[in-house]
Amino acid sequence: MPKLLEYQGKRLLKEMGIPVPRGDVASTPQEALRIATEIGKPVAVKAQIGVTGRFKAGGIKFADTPEEAEKAAAGLLGKDIKGARVTRVLVEERLDVEREMYAGIIVNDSYKVRSPVLMFSTRGGVDIEEIAAEDPDSVVSLNIDVLDGLSIEEVRSLVSRFNIPLPLISPLSEIVHGLYRVFREYSARSAEMNPLVLTTNGKFLPADCRIVIDEASVFKHPDLEIDYPRDISREPTELERIAWRVEEEDYRGTGYFVQLAEGFGPGKGYVGFHGLGGGGAMLGADALIRHGLKLANYAESSGNPTASKVYRVVKLVFSQPDIDAFVLMGAMVANQEQWHHAHALVRALKEDLSNRPGFPVVILIAGNKEKESLEILRNGLRGLPAKIEIYGRDYVYNVDFIAERVKELVEEYRRT
Repeated sequence: MPKLLEYQGKRLLKEMGIPVPRGDVASTPQEALRIATEIGKPVAVKAQIGVTGRFKAGGIKFADTPEEAEKAAAGLLGKDIKGARVTRVLVEERLDVEREMYAGIIVNDSYKVRSPVLMFSTRGGVDIEEIAAEDPDSVVSLNIDVLDGLSIEEVRSLVSRFNIPLPLISPLSEIVHGLYRVFREYSARSAEMNPLVLTTNGKFLPADCRIVIDEASVFKHPDLEIDYPRDISREPTELERIAWRVEEEDYRGTGYFVQLAEGFGPGKGYVGFHGLGGGGAMLGADALIRHGLKLANYAESSGNPTASKVYRVVKLVFSQPDIDAFVLMGAMVANQEQWHHAHALVRALKEDLSNRPGFPVVILIAGNKEKESLEILRNGLRGLPAKIEIYGRDYVYNVDFIAERVKELVEEYRRT
């Protein structure tokens, strides 16, 4: 799920009529100087990265003058903070804070709820889970009917449970309701203002916001300029960008790929991993790690994808140099027709294994068209110089055996 940067989220809030601190985004120190000059008061210079804990990691600086803002921006731009490179900073007015609150709408997927939930707290600045654990009486919530939506009256009733001065109830309710409208308009998975600040002059402003958009709705909002709708805390690699283009161009089933390691060199025991079926894929990945192997990537294809889509995912896995094995692990009996995977694997492996003598390939695949799929694989891969082992449903509940075979084959391959 793509996580909007703070400046992007605040633009959405502003478009919905929610007041936000004065400021703008800068990609050079000179732009930061100009923005701070236009604001004409002390500012905060905030690294725009998709990770939490920026302040403690040194990603937020304060400046009393435009020149200090320029210097702060120069110190942040190009810096790596918690694995994310800073390419933009938000320069905005420093707020005179009287009180911090929290407001958020989060989709609760539990079977007991299965709806968006509005949460409000008279405490802010830390995670809502931490607030709820320390002081449960300071948090109230309301399940939102997805058909009826959320009314301003319901919001007003919720925030009125606290000892908030009457003149502040109406503007506070309007801001929280505006957050819900952003949540609904942009098909968000979560939308939070934390902290939502009450300033010393009696105004409510979001000092920070976090908005996560459902990746399936990204195409409806080109204005957001999201080029990689995945929730990762770093810049995507070139292979990851290619993988998203595969997914974007073909929504038939899932074709997911993310790199977990780069530049590891040959003979280091890194496995190119391709899983099937969500939980089954994670079971397979966990088994490999428990047996001392390292994953170069995590790939998955499920939901009955086409052979062409599976083929492109396999090719992405093999595009990583220096992997010591390829493992396709379907640790479940799938209801998708597995012969699409079989045809894709035969084509991709024929292309990539002809000049890799002894390269380990282990395939566990089970489900619909299993018999036909195993026959396609055994006939299609016969004669290749690689060490290929193919397993069916008898090994679905024995992933440790599969992981141990992969380990043995990798060790043998590394000795050659």
